[in-house]
Amino acid sequence: MNNLLRIVLLLLTPIMVNAAPNGQQLFEKNCSTCHGTSGKGGVGIPISLPSFINSVSDNYLRKTIRYGRPGRVMPSFNNLSDNDVLLIVQYMRTWTGQKGKTFSKKRVKGSPRAGEKLFNQYCVSCHNSGGTGGVGTGVTFSRPRDAAIIAPSLNNPGFLSSAEDLFIKETLMNGRPGTPMMSYKAHGLSDKDINDLVSYIRNFEGGPYPYKEYDTESPVIKVESPYGLKETVQNVKDAIIGKNFKLIRTQELNKGLVDPGKENKNQIILYFCNFNFLNKALAIDPRVGMFLPCRVTIVKQDDKVYIMATNPLKLAAIFNNHELSEACKEMHRIYSELLEEASL
Repeated sequence: MNNLLRIVLLLLTPIMVNAAPNGQQLFEKNCSTCHGTSGKGGVGIPISLPSFINSVSDNYLRKTIRYGRPGRVMPSFNNLSDNDVLLIVQYMRTWTGQKGKTFSKKRVKGSPRAGEKLFNQYCVSCHNSGGTGGVGTGVTFSRPRDAAIIAPSLNNPGFLSSAEDLFIKETLMNGRPGTPMMSYKAHGLSDKDINDLVSYIRNFEGGPYPYKEYDTESPVIKVESPYGLKETVQNVKDAIIGKNFKLIRTQELNKGLVDPGKENKNQIILYFCNFNFLNKALAIDPRVGMFLPCRVTIVKQDDKVYIMATNPLKLAAIFNNHELSEACKEMHRIYSELLEEASL
């Protein structure tokens, strides 16, 4: 029996060893949805550009995976172990076959005040005032299709926690071929100028930045209507039209999920949209499509009628992005006013 057990364990050993995910598998599971299977980009930015991947340290990549970019699309991967993160970084290095740069933690000494003047002269057109980054979140819908990236947010706590001063300095000096980022050394800036710029960028650390504000929000906005189902549905339609939204269709909530004729007549969903608002919101980030086109549900239950809608403020907590939060707040205001008008 002992010999049989040894044979079984020996046969299972390769299976158990192979079951552990490697770096490529971890990357494909956690990163490829945005960055593509080989880092060439897709919905998100390309990260296998040699001018990027060969210029950053392993430490920068590890911290970026761990901290993400609060307020942008890049989440923090707290679910991954340190070894998982290491394996992902090792896999990313296979794209060019080169080792990453190594930067000391030495701080660059310069004048933030002088750096601010240089930043406003040379950098603000792309990185925006205060280093908030290009408009949009970086995904394909929110940047020109022929642009590999939009200018990143330099006041981002995830970036500032990951980037060494000397890495920022080298990027300013050499630029990033394949992207709009130019070499400021070639552009005529002195070593002192670049030190001043680095000091100004580092000065963003600890400053204000929008984080999650709506974690405690309910996922659903819900009000009770004093009217019957039919009258409530008509009230919601009138309120939608009154807000200059286009009513797209009215149907039973479970239509298409049950056999024809078996739909629940006490559960109605109204689809409506303002296409100007929709286009502006999608230009920020297509994730806004989670609550667009707009939908309101009217349900009769136990002789009571309720009007319900997804709470966009709850989605704002998920997005964790200032621009998206503004769109979510606007949609929340619209939903709240519609539900209030329909139930007066």
